[in-house]
Amino acid sequence: MSRRELVVLGSASQTPTRHRNHNGYLLRFDTDGVLFDPGEGTQRQMTHAGVAAAELTRICITHFHGDHSLGLSAVLQRLSLDAVPRPVRCHYPASGQEFFERLRYSTVYHERATVVPAPVLADDWTDGPISAHPLDHRIDCFGYRYTEPDGVRMLPDRLAAAGLHGPAISRLQREGSVLVDGRVIRLDEVSERRPGQTVAFVMDTRPCPGALTCARDADLLVAESTFRAADADLATRYGHLTSTDAGRLAAEAGVRKLVLTHFSQRYPYEDADAFGEEAAAVFDGEIQVARDFDVIPLPRRR
Repeated sequence: MSRRELVVLGSASQTPTRHRNHNGYLLRFDTDGVLFDPGEGTQRQMTHAGVAAAELTRICITHFHGDHSLGLSAVLQRLSLDAVPRPVRCHYPASGQEFFERLRYSTVYHERATVVPAPVLADDWTDGPISAHPLDHRIDCFGYRYTEPDGVRMLPDRLAAAGLHGPAISRLQREGSVLVDGRVIRLDEVSERRPGQTVAFVMDTRPCPGALTCARDADLLVAESTFRAADADLATRYGHLTSTDAGRLAAEAGVRKLVLTHFSQRYPYEDADAFGEEAAAVFDGEIQVARDFDVIPLPRRR
């Protein structure tokens, strides 16, 4: 059975705490397993969460600050240790190629897995279901968007009225039309559009157009919320969002569900719900304040 869910492997920002590991997020989307921003300790967090290296099909690095990338070395070595048989594509800012190579070969190991570097070369770059959008941080940083193509939903009552059943339905889906009793039946006569689902991942950034483009109409938006609203000056200075900024981004983008994460160590773990309350003041959709090892299902289709 296919799964569509986000596994939170870590939800801290620059400094991990007793309750929060550095960043790490796995998107399970049917047969895809996309690992976003593996910070230090991600391999261990994967073990605790029951995430196997063999699940990974892609790794996406938003930028090369340590809390978003130091775990990449161990994850890549784990792919080889487990002899993962399928290629794993790695996305990261092209300007950080040197850092990618350093992390990939930081120690000696027997490289058995196939790792395919696929750096982000330009704004609004696309590779299969993944697109990247420039953010406003202190170094090159990109938000990522996972988009499922639109499909079709067959309508049983129309199929029955058209006299379609069994192999003829499969042929109709494959070829776009079939001949039934001398009449051509087109696919659009017996089906309707099924919108694809979208997950957006916006990490370290000030509010900017790229973040809005990345998050537009997402079913699930994972957004950094490093600072509380009272520390908005710090957020601006260091290139981050506040909880209010994240809520406003979700509202302006028409997001269905917002996951807040990447919390500064300055705030007590016990007060985490306050981030959600601040975001809720400007966004009336569903909000979840991330905690390590949360498993968050994607919302049902629109």
